[in-house]
Amino acid sequence: MDILYLMILCSVSLAAIFLVVFIVYARKGQFEDDESPAVRILFDDEKIRENNDPGDKDKDKKETGENNKN
Repeated sequence: MDILYLMILCSVSLAAIFLVVFIVYARKGQFEDDESPAVRILFDDEKIRENNDPGDKDKDKKETGENNKN
């Protein structure tokens, strides 16, 4: 019977810790924006293409080694 009290005490303590952590991060705004990370993956490629400088073409040529030529 003593182990039952110990298990109840441990589970309630763990639940209280999780509740406190959740409240702290909810107040910091961790869970405010839940839509943009799912949509951001769709637009990452376009942002990279828009941000490329004309000087980056030389970088692409350098990265292509002898084994990577078509």
